[in-house]
Amino acid sequence: MKQLGDILLDGGLVTQQELSEAYEEHQRAGRALGRVLVEKGVLSESQLVAALAQQIGLPFVDLSDFPVDGAAVASVPSSVCRRYNALPIGYDDGKLLVAMSDPANVFAIDDIRSLTGVDVKPAVATKSDVTAAINRYHRVDGDLDDLTMAFEGQEDEDLSNIKEVVEDAPIVKFVNLLITQAIQDRASDIHIEPTERDLRVRFRIDGVLHEIMRSPKNIQSGVTSRLKIMADINIAERRVPQDGRLSVTSNGKKIDLRVATLPTVWGEKVVMRVLDNSTAMLRLSDLGFGDNNYERYSQSFTKPYGMILVTGPTGSGKSTTLYATLNIVSRPEINVITVEDPVEYRIPGINQVQTNVKAGLTFASALRSILRSDPDVVLIGEVRDHETAQIAIEAALTGHLVLSTLHTNDAPSAVTRLVEMGIEPFLVGSALDCVLAQRLARRLCLKCREPYTPEPETLLSARFPWQDGMDLPTIYRPIGCSACAKTGYRGRLALHEVMPVTEEIERLAVERASAVQIMHVAKEQGMATLRDDGMLKVLGGVTTLEEILRVVV
Repeated sequence: MKQLGDILLDGGLVTQQELSEAYEEHQRAGRALGRVLVEKGVLSESQLVAALAQQIGLPFVDLSDFPVDGAAVASVPSSVCRRYNALPIGYDDGKLLVAMSDPANVFAIDDIRSLTGVDVKPAVATKSDVTAAINRYHRVDGDLDDLTMAFEGQEDEDLSNIKEVVEDAPIVKFVNLLITQAIQDRASDIHIEPTERDLRVRFRIDGVLHEIMRSPKNIQSGVTSRLKIMADINIAERRVPQDGRLSVTSNGKKIDLRVATLPTVWGEKVVMRVLDNSTAMLRLSDLGFGDNNYERYSQSFTKPYGMILVTGPTGSGKSTTLYATLNIVSRPEINVITVEDPVEYRIPGINQVQTNVKAGLTFASALRSILRSDPDVVLIGEVRDHETAQIAIEAALTGHLVLSTLHTNDAPSAVTRLVEMGIEPFLVGSALDCVLAQRLARRLCLKCREPYTPEPETLLSARFPWQDGMDLPTIYRPIGCSACAKTGYRGRLALHEVMPVTEEIERLAVERASAVQIMHVAKEQGMATLRDDGMLKVLGGVTTLEEILRVVV
């Protein structure tokens, strides 16, 4: 059998030096050679698996663009596919071609042969690709559709016995499948909306709402009540908005959902925010910071005191950025306390306080108590009023690092917003150290994006940094493939505008200058606006011109 190193060298995937260094670590630490190369960034997971497949004489398949045969997929139940992480993808010389992450699993091959009555030919694929393909081809949509058809055959139920309805097996299964599908589809929010004639379900994926299904009106009360019970919400109260929280386990990972109800004319609407705790553990480098912006921002949070504000509309990733910042500054020797409404992500090693207005625990009162608890770093969920802003400013001036969010359209407006809240301008200038404004844009799918040269008129109308006489840039547009559910986009990235508060900006704050004047000075000092950062990311091929125009004014 040919050695893995020889296969990688013959294929031009590694250099002799890279292979030698990895081999030394392999011998020293006793770790697999291929795993060392992947961790060093020399090889991708797919390249390693393809080389290993070649070593054992089996075909390798990239499931993101392989033409999968639907009849082959249907020949094996989803439960078997998930148990063995294997998926039938076609037929080859009368044999069933099965993509497997572990082609040496003879039990899987025997079971699939027994179920189908056809000889099995294993093909190798990465574990993540097989799991994603199983989720794609064995979606729970079919089960949901079957349940919906079953509900359509039922008469309107007498809901006098709520307990019996919400524990009814079809209702429980419907709700569980709905949540499972949302997590598989990477949805950030689930909207369950009553209309006059039916129940509409929509998922927000990469910031855009997609209608998933419509269900019969007669299951509305049962579904709503089931979710309320799961989230520990009062099911008897239907006249006022309520909120709660529930937890589910998906693929061995705990996922929390924040549940909010809203009375509408056709019944209670339920919105569930999917809170994946892995989001809170992201690194700042994962959030799409440009080198210049990262350097300017990092200079602020490495200081022992001062106030850092992250601004932007709801759903622009402000909390994620703050949590990623906390993950850097949080150390065993410092005391980090947060006050939030609500606490979205639970982070080990950090003291998190949830506000409770009914009990008198507001942002301002909690903040006063926090400052008596010897904090080094304080995170405030949002600066909403004069009292909270005043205490936060005073905390920053008395030797604490204060992180918070504010709703403004750009970074310079944060200075004027604090002054409008009634904070003395000289305090704003002294306490505020940095303002980071951000937006989220959809990230292009790297599997199917297509390069093209835009028309000059398009660039000029978008205020792209291009002028007559310059070469037209090559940028990318979305096409759509199975990996991105035909949308052309997969995931999101942040656009940033970082404004350190320099002496000149501090002076403008004291003089009560307008946001426009502050913007002018900040740009002279090297600040890239949200649009500038977006255009750089368009040139980098990670998003599109249309996306930047959609999210940036």
